[in-house]
Amino acid sequence: MTKQRLDQRFAALNAEGRAGFVAYVMAGDPDPETAFEILKGLPAAGADVIELGFPFSDPMAEGPPIQRAALRALKAGMTLKGVLDIVRRFRAEADQDTPIVLMGYLNPILTYGFGRFAQDAADAGVDGLIVVDCPPEEADPLADELDAAGVSLIRLAAPTTDDKRLATVVRRTSGFVYYVSVAGVTGVKEVDAGAVAPAVERVRKASGLPVAVGFGVKTPEQAAAVARIADAAVVGSALVDRIAFAIEANENPAPKVLETAAALAKAVQSARLASKAEA
Repeated sequence: MTKQRLDQRFAALNAEGRAGFVAYVMAGDPDPETAFEILKGLPAAGADVIELGFPFSDPMAEGPPIQRAALRALKAGMTLKGVLDIVRRFRAEADQDTPIVLMGYLNPILTYGFGRFAQDAADAGVDGLIVVDCPPEEADPLADELDAAGVSLIRLAAPTTDDKRLATVVRRTSGFVYYVSVAGVTGVKEVDAGAVAPAVERVRKASGLPVAVGFGVKTPEQAAAVARIADAAVVGSALVDRIAFAIEANENPAPKVLETAAALAKAVQSARLASKAEA
């Protein structure tokens, strides 16, 4: 099914007149079983799309919370193959409909092998892939394999992406475009939805695709503000932080993460209704 799940989900969201909630968690954090418990609970908590990080030892786009999550997952033995096993189990035991997008870095995929990875990801039930450190000029070999397997390659656009560069960025992009709302790493700065709105329109026009906004989105209020101007709001650090807090308190992280996800989803789902009521 692969790409169809993303296209169908965004079409359904558009028909409902609302933005989507994209929940980011790190595969294997804090351990494979707890991570799976969190993953399988996200659709019921309101996640429209799940962004599943695959851990890497040297991330360049993540702030401290997600860096720590990656290190916890690596320490617990998570590998790229293990990430695909989690997705396969999720499809078999929990959910066939919610799109899953993997997010990570090129080295593990390069080591795995582009063709083998693309086919294994599709077979497991992965719908899209974000590779933070793979520039468009060097992405064609990977994009070719993903296209053949039916997996979307999703690119990042940023405040520093001018019109000329944007045309290159959106080439061979499918599913949606991920707009990075702030310059810098995840979980540090806060989004200004008003300032982001023109950029979202520019990216949407250039790509013809839905635009999801992430980085700097942590609270229900921020998620709702993004949901009023974008096709989806992406939240990661706030969920990953709940895992860290629960570990410190010697509690099961899953209920804490899912409770936070539900509050964020509710804010996103009701954002445009609230705007209409205020108008």
